[in-house]
Amino acid sequence: MVLDYFMLHVPVAETELRYTDPYELAVAVILSAQCTDKRVNIITPSFFRMFPDATSLGSADPVQVFELIRSCSYPNNKTRSLIAMAKTLIDKYSGIFPGDVAELQKIPGIGRKSANVIASVIFNQPVIAVDTHVFRVSARIGLTNNAKNPLQAEKQLIKYIPENLRSIAHHWLILHGRYICQARKPRCESCGLTSCCKYYLTNMAT
Repeated sequence: MVLDYFMLHVPVAETELRYTDPYELAVAVILSAQCTDKRVNIITPSFFRMFPDATSLGSADPVQVFELIRSCSYPNNKTRSLIAMAKTLIDKYSGIFPGDVAELQKIPGIGRKSANVIASVIFNQPVIAVDTHVFRVSARIGLTNNAKNPLQAEKQLIKYIPENLRSIAHHWLILHGRYICQARKPRCESCGLTSCCKYYLTNMAT
């Protein structure tokens, strides 16, 4: 029923990060860790003007990178990750991102969640990236059961969601968490899933 609802009411769902190629998506995804997509989209236009590709970023002055991304969270760590990502991409992958999740995770700055995002968005792989929104929303609705960490949640979601819907389901859950099922105060009055939502039926229904 949950998937049916999203298919009917949110037939188009995609990342809100702005990018034009895999390199730009990877940069945006690294910047988005514990940072809003809105903030990332403010940062990236000037960033991409100065560092339009992995070659330019790999040889960048860390001070310049830091100055461009200083308004996002953890700019020091992300500066190191971005430069290392670009260097590794050029030196080990000839500037071309691999489509395999395990291989993507060998690139600095790209953990499992980021690898799943790139594999899903760029390569249309049937994977689900579990960020804080996906983790929270899937637990509240009842798509996952007592998952202790993102990996457990990912494994449960993969069992529940058909391969052909996994890429878009990732975006459904993110957008639902961002605009409806918010962390501090879920907007249950605006949600079309209350009839099958574990959280609502347990805590809100009268």
